[in-house]
Amino acid sequence: MAKKAVATFKKGDGRTFSKVIKMVKSPKTGAYIFQEEMIPNEAVKDYFSK
Repeated sequence: MAKKAVATFKKGDGRTFSKVIKMVKSPKTGAYIFQEEMIPNEAVKDYFSK
């Protein structure tokens, strides 16, 4: 299933997006969780500066 997603991102518009993973602290438990998103390449620096 992952191969199909990767193959579709290599065609056309898929190269303009990046998968970003950010570690965020949970307010309830205090444990860290990983937050994954697909965002445009231009917005990567803004995403991590928040």
